[in-house]
Amino acid sequence: MCSLEKRGTLFILTLTGTDGDDQHRLGPQVIASLLSTLSRIAAEAIPGSVLITTAHGRYYSTGFDLIWARKAESGAAAANRLHSMVNSLKPVAAALMALPMPTIAALNGHAAAAGFLLAICHDYVLMRSDVGVLYMPEVDLGLPLPDYFAAMFRSKIRSPTVMREVVMSGVKVKAAEGVKMGMVDSAHDSAESVVEASMRLAEKLSRRKWVGDVYADIRKSLYPDACAVLDLPLKPLLERGILEIENGA
Repeated sequence: MCSLEKRGTLFILTLTGTDGDDQHRLGPQVIASLLSTLSRIAAEAIPGSVLITTAHGRYYSTGFDLIWARKAESGAAAANRLHSMVNSLKPVAAALMALPMPTIAALNGHAAAAGFLLAICHDYVLMRSDVGVLYMPEVDLGLPLPDYFAAMFRSKIRSPTVMREVVMSGVKVKAAEGVKMGMVDSAHDSAESVVEASMRLAEKLSRRKWVGDVYADIRKSLYPDACAVLDLPLKPLLERGILEIENGA
């Protein structure tokens, strides 16, 4: 479902999916595994910690496990399964936005729907250019956009034109186009080079040894609308800074 490797101050979370699922669909077990792993990472964070998430193969994640949802005994039951996945992924998005360290999505391949959302919850997005697209298929599938999806995309995509193309038109965006649109930080020619570049970036960020809680508070302050929908409290940064100075931090 997901594995965690620690290299010094760097955490590397790899999506593995359930048995036989190379698309790393976000079903109930995978979502629960993600949330548990992110909780562990937050608990073990120290100054200089950085998170990288990635996967293997041609897919980062193609989103919710609609195959599992459609196996329900009725249309209503299938809708309930989808609704439960939507609800259970929200705390994962919140955990990424509140994580006390820089976060990097190393996209080894396609990131679609909820997989795309997962990627943009990171501070940095690096993407493979030979394989993979960013794709929001909800408009093509006739599915509504969950409120926290909309809030995150509004927060991370500031261009109305790009927003229209990505969310309202379902355009499939390759790495080079993603860089031009401002959604991707850099494009790389293979899955290996994406991970290598992510490691170099993580090591550079780690050397800054930022205080994790302050870093997380600043992140949340930049995206107040998304954090409000994710039920993340915004702490007063000035008050926190004064208290830390008084405490000798």
